[in-house]
Amino acid sequence: MVRSVTEIPVNALIGARLRRALPLLIALVVGASIIALYLGYKEIGLRTILSDALQRDVFFRLRLPRVLMAAMVGGSLAATGAALQALFRNPLAEPFTLGVSGGAALGAAVALSAGLSLNLLGVPIVFLSAFVGAGLAMYVVYSLARAGQIVMPGALLLAGVVLNLCASAAVMLLQYLTDYTRALQILRWMLGTLDTVGYDLIWKMLLFLIPALAVLFYHSRDLNLIAIGSDSAETLGIDVVRVERRVYVASSLIVAVTASVGGTIGFVGLIVPHTVRLIGGQDLRLVLPCSFLVGAAFLMIADAAARTVISPSELPVGILTALLGGPFFLWLMRRDRRVTAL
Repeated sequence: MVRSVTEIPVNALIGARLRRALPLLIALVVGASIIALYLGYKEIGLRTILSDALQRDVFFRLRLPRVLMAAMVGGSLAATGAALQALFRNPLAEPFTLGVSGGAALGAAVALSAGLSLNLLGVPIVFLSAFVGAGLAMYVVYSLARAGQIVMPGALLLAGVVLNLCASAAVMLLQYLTDYTRALQILRWMLGTLDTVGYDLIWKMLLFLIPALAVLFYHSRDLNLIAIGSDSAETLGIDVVRVERRVYVASSLIVAVTASVGGTIGFVGLIVPHTVRLIGGQDLRLVLPCSFLVGAAFLMIADAAARTVISPSELPVGILTALLGGPFFLWLMRRDRRVTAL
């Protein structure tokens, strides 16, 4: 692979900035986790945990797993959004706007409506169905928006929006045709929720998320060059097709896992990476890890707010992120009118 004469100084600069940013962001995640662990339909403090056995059981079996789930889902979606924006060279790209979340939702809804709660080689069928749906959605959207070696950003977004609408219609049809219990289960799941009991599901998620995120982080430099242009990346020795395929599979897997357990939680992959870029610049070697940490903190706080804003009832976290992300998306689209018009 060809290396430019400025690559080593640039690498050193990015490494120094990352070392300065990580302690601050880790402190942000710790602070967000403390707030999320404390807030809920009932506040649980340290003194309560030490003195009340029932509240201690609630804390370790319900509250702590839920906060960990929010951190994993938020961080994974934010990192995936940053990677897809670089890959498609589109600032509005993220799993929700590209229809990938819709495809995963449809795949999971098919499994839920059919009552497929079984495991295949230890992997839940819902995971596999969501993965197939996410992968097909990404392939369809990319195929429709690509003309030769050029990906048209406007067509990419339009295809994603249309695919989301089609997937939503298919999910509603499944709800209409299935029995009441499964329809209610699909509806509750579609709104986005992070309810979980214990840590078994978290360990299963990590088995898929860790290798998929590792692929995205490994190709962060390649994605930097692809974001400039495929031809430039190939000139510098990047196997663009191979990188694209790996990022497709990794992104589809991440979206499938997060959607199958948390439902449709949109716009995290849009809000967080752009916030990180505004503060830290465009380099993916910095944006990816910072987006993961900020995304984890963001969804923990969002979920804590969803648990308390209409307490003792609970607002689905997917509704809250949509209320925040919708106006943010419109602002970005207005700011980048030249890009979305292509």
